[in-house]
Amino acid sequence: MQDLDEFRQEVRQWLEANCPPSQRQPITPPEQYWGGRRGSFPSEDARIWFERMRDRGWIAPDWPTRYGGGGLSDRESRVIKQEMQRIRARTPLYGIGLWMLGPALLEYGNEAQKQRHIRAIINGESRWAQGYSEPGAGSDLASLQCRAQDMGDHFLVNGSKIWTTAADKCDWIFCLVRTNTEVKKQEGISFLLIDMDDPGISTTPIALISGESEFCQTFFDNVKVPKENLVGELNKGWSVAKALLVHERKLMAEMGSDSPRKVVAPNEAARKYLEFDNGRITDAQLRSDLVDYNMQMHAIALTHFRTFEEKASGVRSAAPLAMKYLGTEAEKTKSELLLAIMGSRGLGWEGEGFTTEELDTLRLWAMSKAMTIAGGSSEIQLNVIAKSVLELPQQAEK
Repeated sequence: MQDLDEFRQEVRQWLEANCPPSQRQPITPPEQYWGGRRGSFPSEDARIWFERMRDRGWIAPDWPTRYGGGGLSDRESRVIKQEMQRIRARTPLYGIGLWMLGPALLEYGNEAQKQRHIRAIINGESRWAQGYSEPGAGSDLASLQCRAQDMGDHFLVNGSKIWTTAADKCDWIFCLVRTNTEVKKQEGISFLLIDMDDPGISTTPIALISGESEFCQTFFDNVKVPKENLVGELNKGWSVAKALLVHERKLMAEMGSDSPRKVVAPNEAARKYLEFDNGRITDAQLRSDLVDYNMQMHAIALTHFRTFEEKASGVRSAAPLAMKYLGTEAEKTKSELLLAIMGSRGLGWEGEGFTTEELDTLRLWAMSKAMTIAGGSSEIQLNVIAKSVLELPQQAEK
């Protein structure tokens, strides 16, 4: 493991020399850089930091070098992430294309699609939205009805997608579309890449209880999509969709690790808001809840590490299937616990008299509910675990 230790030292020295001091502070939503044709850097230091990471290949350190990645191993990529966290270095580029579409394209895309889109994602030249859920197809995603009709040299797309994150700001959207209605629902779905500037596309923002409006409903009205934008085989898009969902659920399982909001940790909140007697929290229930939460987070961290080591060693593991459920449920537990610890201080929505951390806590409490639904509800995740991991019967025996 000496080589990895040497690599860590090299990474540490490079980050110290190249990460501007302003990029070593907690980030706020307006300071995030998402790239794309409409994107702009929030500061000159943010631009410098992004370009240095891009030129080093560390925007996507484990992607192939021929597309602009770093060509590193899983363990080396993990070292970079750990060392960035050590100095609190900001994420230089955010994006669904980087987190979800890119890995799926590397597995299922043809060479022309990789050459066109992978490097553009890494370079921050394109920002992507996800077109999966529909008003009548959420957790039962395979019931989607957005139709792509084969017109010879192109597809004609009609329908709508919902919960399309930042679709009004994106350049492209990857969509699951119905291309065959005469077969089993999972077998008649295809995976398309669609330019958001194509005629016939419109978006409507959706207001959220959290006070934000990051989601949209996206409408397709006779949108012409070139055949070259079909990823994988016709009517075989469900396989691409499932591969991409693995990356989405991994992202959501780690959702609390890079939050742009200034949320106080439960242990720190307890020291600030609760009463103590001889170093012990006086409220027995909150004391017990806090211990349970800390034990749960330690177990999740160990499971993450085990999953990573299994993947790096080429061992197939069922653990990733459980991580989305565990991670999002843990975030919900954390939000509930913080509100209980803060009491009335955690009930502020806006205005004076509350700290930023207190106001953000209530907003993230609202958002934590949605995260147990997005990407497959907790109930759906439990069904997947029961079927694929525990191999339980799909219906009770009579």
